[in-house]
Amino acid sequence: MEKDVIISVEHVSIKFNLSSEKFDSFKEYIIKSLKKQVSYDEFWALKDVSFEVKKGDSLGLIGLNGSGKSTMLKTIAGVLKPTKGEVTVHGNIAPLIELGAGFDMDLTARENVFLNGALLGYNRSQMEKQYEDIVEFSELRDFMDVPVKNFSSGMVSRLAFAIATIGIPDILIVDEVLSVGDFRFQEKCEARIQNMRDNGTTILFVSHSLQQVEKICNKIVWLEKGNVRMFGDTMEVCSKYKEI
Repeated sequence: MEKDVIISVEHVSIKFNLSSEKFDSFKEYIIKSLKKQVSYDEFWALKDVSFEVKKGDSLGLIGLNGSGKSTMLKTIAGVLKPTKGEVTVHGNIAPLIELGAGFDMDLTARENVFLNGALLGYNRSQMEKQYEDIVEFSELRDFMDVPVKNFSSGMVSRLAFAIATIGIPDILIVDEVLSVGDFRFQEKCEARIQNMRDNGTTILFVSHSLQQVEKICNKIVWLEKGNVRMFGDTMEVCSKYKEI
């Protein structure tokens, strides 16, 4: 592997077992599972996917719904384990996959800042140093002592994005999260991602907005039904993608 390769995906395949039966209750499912009477259909979300990402690259993953983009990101983030193949990652990852997934909705926004920081590996002292920047970026200063369960989905996303993008991680994984808030706030999020890229962060980016992909990414992996259809320069791949 070349020294400047930060992510290596080698012949990765992922299989999900989908139940081919319907059950009237969870109890029925458990009983039949114990008796090994449940049949499954195999679904391969990724099929022999290989590519490399070099340090400082911004890689976009494009493709229609169900092509395997989010599955690929979750595999690189370590959320999913490949059925076949191997993923090698060098450096720390800041995942922006499901904004707000780690929030306790009964806690206030302030309390959730420190809770989420702990989940991302930061201690309380580090989060106290970052707290003012999080509040400023999220534009939620008047709501920091309000339970998150009273927030709109947009407010939750703002807070989660502000927390997840503190510091300069080696790798930032962004999955369909730039739709948070209004257009002005989306531009603010894009600018923060661009700043992280300019400071050496490697970006993995998924969006249905080809315009955003073209603006942020210099390389593209085009996935189609779990297979790599094309991998290369952003303008070249996007030009081919627009033809379908």
